[in-house]
Amino acid sequence: MIKRHGAGNAPSPSQTTQPGVLTDRQGRRITYLRLAITDRCNLRCRYCRSESGVPFIPHDEILSLEECERLVRIFSSLGVSKVRVTGGEPFSRRGCLPFLSRLRRLEGVRSLHITTNGVKTAQFLDELRDIGIDGLNLSLDTLDPHRFWTITRRNFLDSVLQTLHGALARDIPVKVNSVVLEDTSDAEMVKLAGLARDYPITLRFIERMPFSGTVRAGMIDNGDLVGRLRDIFPGLEEYAETSPSTARLFSLPGYAGRLGVIQGHSRRFCATCNKVRITPPGRLKTCLYDNGVLDLRMLLRQGAGDQEIAAAIAACVGHRFADGREAEHACRRSAEPSMSRIGG
Repeated sequence: MIKRHGAGNAPSPSQTTQPGVLTDRQGRRITYLRLAITDRCNLRCRYCRSESGVPFIPHDEILSLEECERLVRIFSSLGVSKVRVTGGEPFSRRGCLPFLSRLRRLEGVRSLHITTNGVKTAQFLDELRDIGIDGLNLSLDTLDPHRFWTITRRNFLDSVLQTLHGALARDIPVKVNSVVLEDTSDAEMVKLAGLARDYPITLRFIERMPFSGTVRAGMIDNGDLVGRLRDIFPGLEEYAETSPSTARLFSLPGYAGRLGVIQGHSRRFCATCNKVRITPPGRLKTCLYDNGVLDLRMLLRQGAGDQEIAAAIAACVGHRFADGREAEHACRRSAEPSMSRIGG
């Protein structure tokens, strides 16, 4: 019997929804898969891992790219049409670009995106454009070189900016993700927002979340990030949401792009969440805050067929938590996992 962690036993396949559709018990349809292909990263961001580091997962415990491709095929047969490849840093994984090219050709994958820190990405931009990547999410928390080093513990800002401007030059859609830390100043947010003023990008400010790979130190206080943004930019106007989104989006007069806020810690978008995650070692997460609900790697390596795996996925999705707070309460973690092990 397959058991899910933190919410009781999974239902039998006969209790799941109709074939080809993933729907949870709140009626939310799952159409979006975030697939982390590695926990390796060439940055050491302080909000993602401790200064002493997080041990890397042994290679033989990480899904092969062939296993990842098979899982994407299974998820697409269940109605998932959007796939985002993440890490760690996905371009730290050998074979990432050919893997993306194969995913791009899969029937049912209508939208293919990648999240990257941009350190190695510039050299692959021509190929990403040629395979028709639908979007590039770029992690960038500051435009100040010294502060970039203090946040990431590495000196790669020039490489990241080369990726940003190279993607724009090739008309690859870009979203910039910027974590707002306890010492992020208003002036720094204004400078980052200038990217959306000058270029047709979406600059999204992200709440700090409890995934730093350290012992839990207490409550995280992000304050009212939307209110702070309204104070800094009085002309801010919010877009009406027309589809599920993790971000609240805003326009500003004279801006070529948009600003956004991702309230992941506040869990403001749980009611419309349409995504699930696969971690590098193959754990299915139906919520960012759960501990993993299904060992897909075990199923793959013990010879389970596609239909058996699909039924197990549907069963776990059927028992998904109502929201991230319920998931976090059920898990009762005393330490914070690293985001690099979850998939950013």
